[in-house]
Amino acid sequence: MNSVTHIRDLGVEGVHRVIEQALTWKRTDPGQHLAGKLLGMVFFNPSLRTRTSFEAAMIRGGGHAVVLEVGGGVWKLEHNDVRMDQDKTEHLREAVPVLGRYLDALAVRSFSQGGGDAEDEADAVVNGFAQYSSVPVISMESAREHPCQGLADLLTLRERFGNLKGLPLTLSWAPHIKPLPKAVPNSFLLTAAAMGCEVRVAHPQGYDLYGPVLAEAKELAQEAGGSVDVTGSQKVALAGSVALYAKAWGPSDPSAFVSDSNRDWMPTLEHFDSMSPEAVLMHCLPVRRDLEVAAEVLDSARSAVIDEAENRFHVQRVLLHRALQGEI
Repeated sequence: MNSVTHIRDLGVEGVHRVIEQALTWKRTDPGQHLAGKLLGMVFFNPSLRTRTSFEAAMIRGGGHAVVLEVGGGVWKLEHNDVRMDQDKTEHLREAVPVLGRYLDALAVRSFSQGGGDAEDEADAVVNGFAQYSSVPVISMESAREHPCQGLADLLTLRERFGNLKGLPLTLSWAPHIKPLPKAVPNSFLLTAAAMGCEVRVAHPQGYDLYGPVLAEAKELAQEAGGSVDVTGSQKVALAGSVALYAKAWGPSDPSAFVSDSNRDWMPTLEHFDSMSPEAVLMHCLPVRRDLEVAAEVLDSARSAVIDEAENRFHVQRVLLHRALQGEI
């Protein structure tokens, strides 16, 4: 079907192809490569960069995007196989095939519902779209992953550092006022592993990433010639690293979350003292200033967050093109 709902849909070779093509197209505009194409964008959750960058990619490529907000102008959609006697009016089994009759591709955004790692691993909504759709489906973030963000992150590093194989990167947990999903850290980890980077994952006790995600990342790293290591010491992970990807995520046991704990994990300029002289700060945005990341870092030359956001556009138009051309 040429869908991209998870990094595994691309694999090591596919990730490399997308990033290299995005880099080429960023330098030389491909023109009206999506002329006459229609993308349906189904949002279960809000967006700023995702909606804007996908719409921009379609319009600048000569196509058009149709935005559907579930529960806000569009019927509430059920994905479980249950007796529909609650507030959800239509099932994915009917809604998705109908959309496929109107549109050339679908994109869906549906966050984790906070039911735990096993529920997120099942990724029922985006997998339901992929199962019932007759056209390609692209994830705009799901319970398990945010593949477009991961690809944009690695495009950002590819631009700055050239060859990524063996590049030391740190994915670090950051504090927050609420337990956030793991889709973004999962995707950065998986995409960096597929690019052959040396990925160090640092988090406090109890904030482990889910075992199957780590196992998948290690398999990708082995294939790509990189590595994945996990530590409870942020200091150890940062030594010599060229990037600090700061991202809050919730504990393995949601009931164990303590608001705004481990404040010393929030990146400040001091955190960069042991890193490479050219090291950068990365974050997917939106970011809570002086909670997740110190404003002094976000406002400094070390911050790559705006570049990451721009690169969402560049990787997404490649994904759209390749999906619609049957080249995933």
